[in-house]
Amino acid sequence: MKVISLFSGAGGLDLGFMQAGYSVVWANDIDSDAVETYRHNIGDHIILGDIKELDLDDLPDCDVVIGGFPCQGFSMANAKRSKLDERNKLYMEFLRVLEAKKPKYFVAENVKGILSLGQGEVIKAIVKDFESAGYKVKHELLNAADFGVPQTRQRVFIVGVRDDLDFNYIFPSPTHSREGKDDLKKWVSVSEAISGLPDPDKPNDVKNHVYSKYKLVFNGYLGKRPLHPDLPAPTVTARGDRKGGVVVLPHPNGERRMSIRELATVQSFPRDYEFLGTNSDCYRQIGNAVPVELAKAVAQAL
Repeated sequence: MKVISLFSGAGGLDLGFMQAGYSVVWANDIDSDAVETYRHNIGDHIILGDIKELDLDDLPDCDVVIGGFPCQGFSMANAKRSKLDERNKLYMEFLRVLEAKKPKYFVAENVKGILSLGQGEVIKAIVKDFESAGYKVKHELLNAADFGVPQTRQRVFIVGVRDDLDFNYIFPSPTHSREGKDDLKKWVSVSEAISGLPDPDKPNDVKNHVYSKYKLVFNGYLGKRPLHPDLPAPTVTARGDRKGGVVVLPHPNGERRMSIRELATVQSFPRDYEFLGTNSDCYRQIGNAVPVELAKAVAQAL
């Protein structure tokens, strides 16, 4: 099936869909470094620009529209979050594309905090808007670790099926669990995931295998807690823009921060997926991405 991708970022969601057999025919993002990374790894079909200024007549026909509309306004990590946050309105641009292209399906991704925003009224409003556009809509909170990603990242997926189609989307069942019981595999630990990578302080030819020298302090705050080597990493986070710092998780050895390549591995990007831009830009692109293996599971279910 042909896919249009909105808010594509560095391409985690798109790559998962491609690995599941889809063809991404058009993509868009406003971040120039993320677009360069996407173009370098995936293809030239991505357009750099503000989605609010796009002429929808320029978009090709498609079967599916996907995208993780910007989540900073929804996130529980944003202490100033408000259902009136201007950034929350970007989902309306997603809706504008749906109404113009009328794809068979759509898949939208967002942070866990969207479920509790406005005491649950925001997610209800979003679902109602999507239903009014002509779709049967479901949403589910999924934990990336349950699908083989070495990270306990919880994200909400909103899936729509056009009203005229006789199809009932069923969210993917976990393949992994914390203890690995009931015929499920055990969660992939952060140590297991990055074990094949060489020491970044020694000569190597691994792309993006450099790390932030920012002083490592353990004080209990996000990104400043020791990682349990035998468990998945906590959620990799980043601001969607360049106005704030990036939370770079510490290495399980507690002696340095993770390299860009290690953090990309925690997000289940392939070893040869190269990120472009400054180190901070690369970390930010990774933190904003959808884990590839989680995206693939959602895509395969469709």
